[in-house]
Amino acid sequence: MLDRRDLCVALAATAVAGPALAARGGRCFAFTYFANADNGGAGMRLAISDDGFTYRPVRGGVPMLVPQVGENRLMRDPCVALDPRTGLYHMVWTTSWTGGTIGHASSRDLVTWSAQQAVPVMAVFPGTRNTWAPDILYDAARRRFTIVWASTLGDSAGKEGDHRLYATDTTDFHRFSPTRLFYDPGFSVIDATFLNRGGRTIMFVKDERKEPLRKVIQWCELSPATGRFGPLSPPVTPAWAEGPTAIEVDGETVVFFDRYIDKKYGAIASRDLVTWRDVSDRIVIPAGANHGTIIPIDRARHAALAALG
Repeated sequence: MLDRRDLCVALAATAVAGPALAARGGRCFAFTYFANADNGGAGMRLAISDDGFTYRPVRGGVPMLVPQVGENRLMRDPCVALDPRTGLYHMVWTTSWTGGTIGHASSRDLVTWSAQQAVPVMAVFPGTRNTWAPDILYDAARRRFTIVWASTLGDSAGKEGDHRLYATDTTDFHRFSPTRLFYDPGFSVIDATFLNRGGRTIMFVKDERKEPLRKVIQWCELSPATGRFGPLSPPVTPAWAEGPTAIEVDGETVVFFDRYIDKKYGAIASRDLVTWRDVSDRIVIPAGANHGTIIPIDRARHAALAALG
């Protein structure tokens, strides 16, 4: 078992949930992201929204937290969400292009953060090439958190890597179950994120294959009780999409994704997860933003962050 203090997070009040969650119900939103211009070395940046579509940088877009741990001291793919039991926000992130750790810090206000920790989640897998884009889902019935990320072992699939999703569970943020293979569809996948929708646990994930070209976002349903996954949906985004994050806005599921070749964000919306419409023209995302997480926040938190300028 790995030992450490607080780690990652959950936003659930229903049976199972993840950092991408919640009917709007008058709530506002926070968007944590990094800037690829500095390779994630400058740290986590924050933006806020009062409608779920338009996001304004906090403090003019300067980093809210600067990376201090991990193999390369990067802070890419920051995933932040609220632990409903403690009121703490927890953040996990990619610390390096190569290696076996993820980073963690916690905060009560998204402004002042705890000491950072590098968590060696892939330490028991010699030859781990990378540990990317950690995310979280929470089982309220079991009071158990699952942290999920993508790794490649050994020299598989050359430069592109042959990623699978790995995970560890925790109930107290001190002790962690042995890291295990979480999802293997038979091809390379990265960037999992989770959404509780009407009692269903939905996982959005990127098909990372390049030949033949995929690089698309798809989704499948997870049964937390059995750990089984349903079939993958057809692609819901065009090629060259990654880093999805999903929220509920006015009864619709809205999935934001990083169009990293075009250096901008896209968004799609659906009421049934089958028919999707492009709502990219509705969104305003800070220039240069990359692979982040959108979470609901209350209006008081939104006002406090807005006051920072």
